[in-house]
Amino acid sequence: MKRLDEARREIEYLREQILYHDYRYYVLDSPEISDAEYDQLMRRLRELEAEFPEFVTPDSPTQRVGGAPLSSFQQVEHPLPLLSLDNAFTEEELRAFHQRVQRRLAGQPIVYVVEPKIDGLAVSLIYENGVFVRGATRGDGERGEDITENLRTIPSVPLRLRGENLPPVLEVRGEAYMDRQDFDELNRARAEQGEPLFANPRNAAAGSLRQLDPRVTASRRLNVFFYALGYHEGLELETHWQVLEYFKTVGLRVNSLIERCSSIDEVWDFCQRMQGLRSSLTYDIDGVVVKVDSLAAQAALGATGRSPRWAIAFKYPAEEATTVVEDIIVQVGRTGALTPLAILRPVEVAGSTVSRATLHNADVLRAKDVRIGDTVIIRKAGDVIPEIVKPVESKRTGKERVFTFPDRCPVCGAEVQRLPGEAVTRCIGKACPAQLVEGLVHFASRGAMDIEGLGPALISQLVEAGLVKDPSDLYFLDPGKLQALPRMGKKSIENLMAAIEASKSRPLARVIFALGIRLVGEAAARELALRFRSMERLKNASREELQAVPMIGDKIAESIISFMDEPQNQRMIQRLAEAGVTMAEEEPEDAPTVRPLEGKTVVLTGTLARYSRQEAAELVRSLGGRVTSSVSRNTDYVVAGANPGSKLTKAQELGIPVLSEEDLQAWLEE
Repeated sequence: MKRLDEARREIEYLREQILYHDYRYYVLDSPEISDAEYDQLMRRLRELEAEFPEFVTPDSPTQRVGGAPLSSFQQVEHPLPLLSLDNAFTEEELRAFHQRVQRRLAGQPIVYVVEPKIDGLAVSLIYENGVFVRGATRGDGERGEDITENLRTIPSVPLRLRGENLPPVLEVRGEAYMDRQDFDELNRARAEQGEPLFANPRNAAAGSLRQLDPRVTASRRLNVFFYALGYHEGLELETHWQVLEYFKTVGLRVNSLIERCSSIDEVWDFCQRMQGLRSSLTYDIDGVVVKVDSLAAQAALGATGRSPRWAIAFKYPAEEATTVVEDIIVQVGRTGALTPLAILRPVEVAGSTVSRATLHNADVLRAKDVRIGDTVIIRKAGDVIPEIVKPVESKRTGKERVFTFPDRCPVCGAEVQRLPGEAVTRCIGKACPAQLVEGLVHFASRGAMDIEGLGPALISQLVEAGLVKDPSDLYFLDPGKLQALPRMGKKSIENLMAAIEASKSRPLARVIFALGIRLVGEAAARELALRFRSMERLKNASREELQAVPMIGDKIAESIISFMDEPQNQRMIQRLAEAGVTMAEEEPEDAPTVRPLEGKTVVLTGTLARYSRQEAAELVRSLGGRVTSSVSRNTDYVVAGANPGSKLTKAQELGIPVLSEEDLQAWLEE
């Protein structure tokens, strides 16, 4: 018994020592012991844990690599969306951002935090009571891939945070990256083994984090800088700068070059200084991120559908070169977007040969007046995507040809549509081969028809075999023809057919969402199903009727009408109905006749006993409310469960009514 107690105490002591020295090395960049001494501590810990396996815990520093390789990555929902940033490319655009912030904050003093924009992969990590429990990629901002085991292998990711009274839940955002020297060594090793080389450190980091075998990730030298706070409970902070300082105290690595600026002039000076330092850094940066420091001001500024209004990325100019446009073609992307593409005489730009460059859309093509035969200046936007800056008009000979943008899809011949206020022209034919695979992936996804087992690989096989030309074909598949597909045995075919059959009973809202109507997301689909109750009534709805639905504005109404008017789509919907897919729903008997939260903004906090967070959000929406993530003066109600944290405190300070889940249930039962 005495030996057990001694071993336990020594193991705890060694873990604390290793955690402390990790903090000195990765966070403070000021190690106190040599690598050999550190290795000796780690060896001793491994020896003790091997002798006393009952004391091994998941957050032990010896447990960074473990478990068998995965068969695939699971999708996980982020507690709060990971929004993308708007970009500024000039000093004028940066100052215009500042002016927008000034106007919205009505003259309040503004302090910014400026950070080098690391060229890596955004990740989200969740700690519960200080222990790392889950990590994910950014994905589409709402959902990402669970890469927990791979993130555990990165030495600068603490498996357990330092300090006492750590919050019960803490989500942090960071950027995983690979240093240039480590990237060069990795590519040298791959070249010696005859493996394809990575294009740049960012691609190497992304590829390393998406390895199904964590041991492969562990063999590559990845690093992380933490830069933002996500969902949290029980943490009281007022500024982004305080967030970063807090990160450092608990052992989360923060970039040492980050500064606070009290004016936009100081921000611009920092951007210029970072550009001068860019080539001397050990890692790649492609700009500077500028954030309003005050968290209250951030909440007041809010966000658009995809980007916060309180932050912007200032992007550095890319390397440029001159070449000739030999042709202009139009590509159709997975969402139906028509993108003009210049075919170029090959030229070297930023270390690689470029033979194509995007012209973005019809407006850009017209504004730049790029013609077939033009000599043009090209660059790599964001150091990655080649684009044409402008034609060199002085070199025109008169033989150049103006390109005419098509009014029909060059792939399927369907009409193309450009919504008011949008720059992108899109094919609206759902049977368009150019967008068919991605459209089918969306149709079968969990939030839509949820057809289990119908993933991208199988969908590609079905399309290549000519068995599926639009989503309705899924419901008329011949099991006999499926036998010819690779890895499709009798049991696999039976499971697939059963999953397709089960999807016929999905609610109308999910059927509407599955159609992939441009701009119609899950929330808008719910509102449309609630209002019209049938696909037929939705198909025949007027613009005015559509705009009367919550969340449906001019653009979405126009998108719905155009989609429903396209003959390809009409045929697809008719065949879905013939297959028995849900096309109408009766008003539920227990549906509230009055929606008490109509037009109200609601924040959820804490742990609810009866509902999951997603179920509670759905309940709020069914009562007419809108769910947001942060408490502000615009919040109408806060629904609080157990351990509500700072959101409840802020609601009480602002005098915002606080509801229980019983209050929600009572409203539902009225």
